[in-house]
Amino acid sequence: MRRSDQVRLFQTLPHACGYYADRTAQNLVLDPAAPNLDQLYEPALERGFRRAGGHLYFPHCASCHACTPCRIDVANFRPDRSQRRCLQRNTDVVVTECIPGYNRERHALYERYLHSRHAGGGMDDAEASDFRRFLTAPWSPTVFMELRTGPRLLAVAVTDICLNGISAVYTFYEPEEAGRSLGTFAILQQVELARRRGIPWLYLGFWIDGHPKMDYKRRFMPLQIRTAQGWIDMP
Repeated sequence: MRRSDQVRLFQTLPHACGYYADRTAQNLVLDPAAPNLDQLYEPALERGFRRAGGHLYFPHCASCHACTPCRIDVANFRPDRSQRRCLQRNTDVVVTECIPGYNRERHALYERYLHSRHAGGGMDDAEASDFRRFLTAPWSPTVFMELRTGPRLLAVAVTDICLNGISAVYTFYEPEEAGRSLGTFAILQQVELARRRGIPWLYLGFWIDGHPKMDYKRRFMPLQIRTAQGWIDMP
């Protein structure tokens, strides 16, 4: 590595785990003040890092190694029966790649989603500054994929697009439309976006074996997970 390519790596203090109430968590974070985060993003993705706001992080907990980076093999992915039904239920949805950022319509949907899915979790009173800080970064190659029926905004899939990988950063959607399976539909649209652009991987963040909130990722096969030996196909 050339000296100009070096970047500092920090470790956070222990904090409450977002997945297990009885555990604490720590992350490794690339220096958020590094001037070349835009250039570091793609190799960091390949190493299993994740973006949250302007931070690139990787779980690094002393007594737990449950969080496993995972990615969809785009070229070989085929929707299963349930995913095909999801596509059929949403034939009336129009998907548009939009400039990222805050507006009142997106923020109102974000608030409804958080109140429904994460009530009491500390995120459910998100202000405009919280929206901007969590979902966007000035250096990230982000698009907001808006899902609409007519003028009505149903979902926003925050999507980062690099040359060799797309990252599904965060999706929020209308809680009243649970029957549409909009989270699944958004991932299927991100797969199609990757296909159109000839991008081989769709990164889904972290998978946790046996965790009910993470089990849905197993359905997007073939799925790869990252181990100490590198990326391997999930058994």
